[in-house]
Amino acid sequence: MSKVCAICGKGQQSGNKVSHSNRKYRRSWGANVQKVKVVNPNGSTQSLYVCTRCLRTDGAVKRA
Repeated sequence: MSKVCAICGKGQQSGNKVSHSNRKYRRSWGANVQKVKVVNPNGSTQSLYVCTRCLRTDGAVKRA
């Protein structure tokens, strides 16, 4: 299962790793997502993957 933020959709990014000798090869960076319990509007709780930027944003996520 890929780790993607359930709020904003942020996921994995890819690019080049560049060595000291300037050789380049592909690598990927994963988003900093945490598994948190979130309260839904109907009052039930759900476990979602949410990025840390959305956790810090006011009102984006209501934690259980």
